[in-house]
Amino acid sequence: MNAQGTETPLDRTASAQHQAVRTSTAPKNGLATAAMILGISGLATSVVFIGGPLAVVGLILGIAALMTARRTGTGRGKAVTALVTSSLAIVLSALVAVLVVWYANKTQACYRPDSFHQYTQCVREHLN
Repeated sequence: MNAQGTETPLDRTASAQHQAVRTSTAPKNGLATAAMILGISGLATSVVFIGGPLAVVGLILGIAALMTARRTGTGRGKAVTALVTSSLAIVLSALVAVLVVWYANKTQACYRPDSFHQYTQCVREHLN
């Protein structure tokens, strides 16, 4: 400000920079971000058994992030997303594991074929 009480362009620039610094240092919930990434990754990879352990870690971090969000007020949406995606990934991984065990049990006699054609024929017989 100058002597007359009006703001100069230099003061506006300094004020804008101060505002930018103040908004960029707002509290962030890193746990919520990590939990959300693990939950989404777990959901995407749950059909290949990697997703289950990722989702368990994501669920634990999501619970911690939700407790942190209640205290700080930031990251609640990410924490809830982490909880939902991690839960879905755990359920999907368990379902895939059950289906793989069922298939292996049902086609156990077919594991020593002489050719792939014999294997597929044996599997068709055991599944029908």
